[in-house]
Parts: sequence; structure tokens; C-alpha cells
Amino acid sequence: MKNYEIVSDPICIEAVTKKVMCPTAGAVTTFIGTVREFTKGKQTLYLIYEAYQEMAEKKLCQIGKEIQEKWSEAKVAITHRIGRLEIGEIAVVIAVSTPHRKDAYLANEYAIERIKEIVPIWKKEHWKDGQIWIGDQREQVAYPTGKPEEDLLHG
Repeated sequence: MKNYEIVSDPICIEAVTKKVMCPTAGAVTTFIGTVREFTKGKQTLYLIYEAYQEMAEKKLCQIGKEIQEKWSEAKVAITHRIGRLEIGEIAVVIAVSTPHRKDAYLANEYAIERIKEIVPIWKKEHWKDGQIWIGDQREQVAYPTGKPEEDLLHG
């Protein structure tokens, strides 16, 4: 049972949450990121997520270690989905357990922000009138060639 995964099948929220359940946990927070229909006023039809899977899983694990350095009793599980996702489908589930609720909330928020900063996952937004690759999901940076790997290699 891996706590940090990139998957192509739908994510089971309960399975991710069970990975962090333990007798010392007084709180379990779960973040569920879903595909929304509108982004900055544009209607999204669907998304395609791609990842450098091996590195992405290593970075998810790194995030888990960072959380445990900040909140020593935290247990973390993160699963991110790749492939085509329709409106309303689950893209990511983050579960964190800690003895106290405030730490669980803070650690969970830390996890999603770090995922957007360091994990090599890209999404392609598809609209009625076009499409675009999104790289750094904090600032919605688009890749001009439409291929993140080309823009990363050729600056």
C-alpha cells in the first residue's frame, strides 16, 4: 500500500483516507480536488493531466516528509490522477491525520500548495474554442508550444 501515488483510474477517497487512520489521530482532514467547469470565466469541457510519474511520486513523498518535519505526528497520503478527467471528477485526494485538528488542516493546506509548486504534473484545459497546457498551477503559466516538455527543455 503506497501512500504517494499517481494513478490513471478514478480515486477512492476512502482508500486514501484509510492510509492515515491510526489510534493517535484525533483529526483527519481530506482535501478533494475536482475538475471545475469554469476557470477565469472560460467554460472547461474536460482536462487531461500528464505527469513524469516516477519523479512525481518522489516529490509527493518529499512533501510527506516535509509535513512530518513540521508536524511530527502527522500521517499523510496523496493520490493524484492522470489522464482525461471530466467535469466533477476527482483529480487529487490528500489525507492527513494528526492528534489535533488545527495541525491536520495546516498540513493538508501545505500539501496542496507544495504539489502545485514542485510536482511535475501538467494539465491541458480543453474549451469549446481551444486548449492550453498549464504548467505552474500557482500562476497558471501556459506553455507556448503546447508541450510542457519542449518548453522546459528549450526555455
